[in-house]
Amino acid sequence: MKLTTVPKVRLYVERPRDENWFVHVGHVTERGRWRTEPHAHPAYGQVIFVLRGRGVMNLEGSSVPFEGPCALLLPTDCVHGLDYEIDADRWVVTIDEVYLRQINTELREFSALWSAPRLIPLEGSTRTGIELYRLIGDLKREAESHAIGHIAGTRALLTTLLLLLVREASLDRQGVDGETRNDFRLVDRFRKLIDQHYQENLSLQGYASMMAISPVQLRAACASAAAQSPTKMIHARIVTEAKRNLIFGDMSVEQIAFDLGFADAAYFTRFFRREVGQTPSQFRVTARHQAEQGAPSP
Repeated sequence: MKLTTVPKVRLYVERPRDENWFVHVGHVTERGRWRTEPHAHPAYGQVIFVLRGRGVMNLEGSSVPFEGPCALLLPTDCVHGLDYEIDADRWVVTIDEVYLRQINTELREFSALWSAPRLIPLEGSTRTGIELYRLIGDLKREAESHAIGHIAGTRALLTTLLLLLVREASLDRQGVDGETRNDFRLVDRFRKLIDQHYQENLSLQGYASMMAISPVQLRAACASAAAQSPTKMIHARIVTEAKRNLIFGDMSVEQIAFDLGFADAAYFTRFFRREVGQTPSQFRVTARHQAEQGAPSP
């Protein structure tokens, strides 16, 4: 039987490797009705700033309506689809995942901002919307220029853009000391290992051993930099993949369980219900119904 999976989409604008790109800015105006099917970007995050226009975002199977001015923030590997009812004026800022990880260590709230996909409304902040619009235009010109210091200029403008989004998302500014920055690095390594091994049912000790630290150190780093226990982070990654397969795929619950490293489908069902509050079958029916109900009519 052929099994469907979520498409993994690469950057739509290819750049030579020696250009060392880390941000790309695109601008779209007056395209009218336009839609993308659910997909994920495995190597970069995106900020979509909608000045004018409206539509519905399919976010991990849930329908999220939006209307400009607003910002849609999509972390790396987040499954999303976009249905623009009116696509009048928007910017798309694409950020390489390597640089995104680097900048997230500079400010605790940057990491919090990118910890989950989010809609940031700007209806009551017309001045901020205009400021963001101009700032992204400056970012596009700087990123595409070859003037002296254009890389430093691009980084400065991108940092300013993310700081504005942090403030609009009600995330307070705080500094990060050396110890906390090291915690961020440990948690970043831990997340990468989870992505590589979440289907293998590894123990916490197994992950800590691969990082050459103790489980106590790993717990402390996760509490400081992620405000979560490492076990919760492992479970969250498994649940995310399970939800994606239930919503977008055609595998049975038993096949999903085995694909995620569960030897017993019944145990997977108990695990999923404990984490989500529904059985996998109930979640699949509810999520697909909500997606159908929330989709705008053609």
